[in-house]
Amino acid sequence: MSARTIAAAGSAARARRVAAVRHFNRFYTRRIGVLPQGHLGSEFSLAQARVLYELAHGRALTAVDLRALLGLDPGYLSRMLAGFRARDYVARQASPQDRRRELLALTPKGRRVFAPLEVRARAEIGRLLRPLGDPDAGRLVGAMRTIEGLLEPTAPAHRPRPRLRAPRPGDLGWVIERHGAVYDQEWGWGVRFEALVAEIVATFMAAHDPRRERAWIADQEGERVGSVFLVAKSPTVAKLRLLLVEPAARGTGLGTRLVGACIHFARVAGYRRIVLWTQSILGPARHIYAKAGFVRVGQGPNREFGRGLVSETWSLDLR
Repeated sequence: MSARTIAAAGSAARARRVAAVRHFNRFYTRRIGVLPQGHLGSEFSLAQARVLYELAHGRALTAVDLRALLGLDPGYLSRMLAGFRARDYVARQASPQDRRRELLALTPKGRRVFAPLEVRARAEIGRLLRPLGDPDAGRLVGAMRTIEGLLEPTAPAHRPRPRLRAPRPGDLGWVIERHGAVYDQEWGWGVRFEALVAEIVATFMAAHDPRRERAWIADQEGERVGSVFLVAKSPTVAKLRLLLVEPAARGTGLGTRLVGACIHFARVAGYRRIVLWTQSILGPARHIYAKAGFVRVGQGPNREFGRGLVSETWSLDLR
């Protein structure tokens, strides 16, 4: 394939993504009703309602803070705040720390005006979610959190801690799909690795002993963000397999929790040792294993998924 063909394919893919994002934006702005001039049937535009929201939730903000937070034009925001002050919705006071800075706050009248907006906003979102069952509502919220995290990765995360649960219908298919996609995107391992994962999962589904073998799915508000399996290698040795943490959930300690769940279960089930197979290039996973007490006990070349790979065997003594 020529460089020109590759460049053209990349350009076409980017164009499709841009069109998809624009389509979603049109759908979502229509669906949540931000197009009408009066937001939530009020006298306020969406931008005005956002300014009131930020001031209503206990933050000591200046006009500069609001501009940075909401990305508003300085002149537009200045005129908006002047209108709010004229109607006695917003008051200014000097900052106790710096008398040159003016902090903005809602007046009692401003809070009374804003309160119905908050009630209507909650009711509107409630109506949006009501037709969905708990799993679908969780998936929707999880997808929104993913969008937020990908587009603004440095923003503070206020997500609840993922819970580790047993697989449900559809989860094991997800394990295969995500292993194939993630490892191909990051390492170029292709469908041969996905086929290996499918074989491991199929064996587990067909004949696992729930007293001695288990799988965990990490679930964050209905969004699957990780997995791990513990299977029997012998009566006294367990094997840790298919550890996966979604890119958006990395750096949160989730991988350590998944490995910890395997170790705890292995002790309860009576195993004396846990082994695992990994690759030398998988630095973050190897760090998790070493932190949990695993030691490398063997290595050798692996040409199954690409050139230059070095497979490693790690072991943890549970006695």
